[in-house]
Amino acid sequence: MKKITPKMRVVMAVTAASLVTLGCATGPSVAELNTLTQQIVKASFRDQGIVKASTLINTDETNKVCSEADALGKPLDEKTAKLIEEINMKAIKWPSDGKFIGDWKEGEKIAQNGRGLTFTDNDKTMNGGNCYNCHKIDEKEISYGTIGPSLHNYGKIRGVSDPYSTASKPIVEYTWGKIWNAKAYNACSNMPRAGHGGILTEAQVRHVVGLLLDPKSPVNQ
Repeated sequence: MKKITPKMRVVMAVTAASLVTLGCATGPSVAELNTLTQQIVKASFRDQGIVKASTLINTDETNKVCSEADALGKPLDEKTAKLIEEINMKAIKWPSDGKFIGDWKEGEKIAQNGRGLTFTDNDKTMNGGNCYNCHKIDEKEISYGTIGPSLHNYGKIRGVSDPYSTASKPIVEYTWGKIWNAKAYNACSNMPRAGHGGILTEAQVRHVVGLLLDPKSPVNQ
């Protein structure tokens, strides 16, 4: 965030006054609030390193619809949620070589790595999955996020003793899809769309799937 200049204060003051005025009438519409938000973002943020201020504004339709629903304080209607899930399901990129399972040891490194995509990184920085910030991964962990469910025994609970077997195919494909684009399964999921958003590469997603489903992984111990 850059230093607040007099010009920016004027923009913010005008924005605030507009909100008050709108509130005194029938209340601002979502479109009006979006416009005002864009004005504030443009006045308050700048590009730095690999991080571009435009990413705060130029979001895709899925994020826009979910943000608007959140602003209104009510969930999406069933028809809209279903449509979003269908669109995102079609956007999932499945393994180009047909291989879903990677090295769980590499997957663990990725899941426990929160680096990447910040202004102090460069385009050569290998992104992490940052999974530990939302999930418990290993039973031995003493610090982990709770926004998402525990992943301990993820594969064992789902009966995956051999992730390469035909019987395991449905859960293997689901796990890949969920990591690649969580909104294909839950329209306004808080889970980052790791593959779809370019956070993780195809190879990295493969390793994280291995972490979750390989019986030798600490996840399943």
